[in-house]
Amino acid sequence: MSKKILGIGNAVVDIFVKVNDIFLLRNNLLKGSMKLIEKEEFANLMKKIKIEKVETGGSVANTMAGIAYLKGNPSFLGKINSDKFGKIYKKNLKKNKVSFLYHEKKENLPTGTSIIFITPDYERTMCTYLGVSSQLSIDDINNDLVKDYEIIFLEGYLWDKGKSEEMFRHVIHLAKQNIIKVAMSLSDIFCVKRHRKEFFNLLLNDLNILIGNENEINELMQKNNLQESIYELKKINKLIIITKSKNGSSAIFNNEVIDCESTKVEKVLDLTGAGDLFASGFFVEYLNNADIKKCLQSGSDLAAKIIQKIGARLN
Repeated sequence: MSKKILGIGNAVVDIFVKVNDIFLLRNNLLKGSMKLIEKEEFANLMKKIKIEKVETGGSVANTMAGIAYLKGNPSFLGKINSDKFGKIYKKNLKKNKVSFLYHEKKENLPTGTSIIFITPDYERTMCTYLGVSSQLSIDDINNDLVKDYEIIFLEGYLWDKGKSEEMFRHVIHLAKQNIIKVAMSLSDIFCVKRHRKEFFNLLLNDLNILIGNENEINELMQKNNLQESIYELKKINKLIIITKSKNGSSAIFNNEVIDCESTKVEKVLDLTGAGDLFASGFFVEYLNNADIKKCLQSGSDLAAKIIQKIGARLN
């Protein structure tokens, strides 16, 4: 049996839409950001769009699907309702060969949904209505199941709303009890701005692995450039992975910096999921005890693959 990884995150159905920059301006949307919206704004936006594609999403769920694509052994835990989008979510994870550890039931909130606006420059802007996904709580965690994994991967977005922060801390406690490595993604720069102090404390005290892009890392460290951030991060004895888009990726490990070039692509179609799939490639090699450079290369290869198609799934 190959080594297993458990991802815990927001279970969100992605709705892909092509728009122009004027649409973003008219609807007060900041290009490249992820904005949390309420039910009313979600319903209003849905009236204005033409749907291109519907897919199961959520950052960590995307990473787990990428791991399954590489014949890894992933599981995912996220909260859904037994509504139309919940059924789509469950069916899609099964199709992607990701073991889904949540048993859906009738809830008072709908399954989480994210509208992903893709502009002609392939940048993505997201409006996310978390719905019931933000209600993932300690009661949804089966303590015995958690013990079966080598790594538990959590997303920064879990800190945004609802009961998930308490659940996050509970999972870290369980992981420490069972000598399981805890990894976390920083999710996006605005998420880091909202929770910078907590994220930095998590890095110092609880995490084994942190993944973020250079803007998120600089925001976390309150530095203007990556060199300054890396200088500070080298003092922390953790594995820190930094993605730098076309400039490749770096890892800070045992007080040294390991660099990797990006994988060249013919044509970019959609940047959705680039970071999520980078994490997939990285973790598959990491679980196979590969050296860090090979882990970074695998992440780059998978990120290059996903940006040449629309959506965050390779299956």
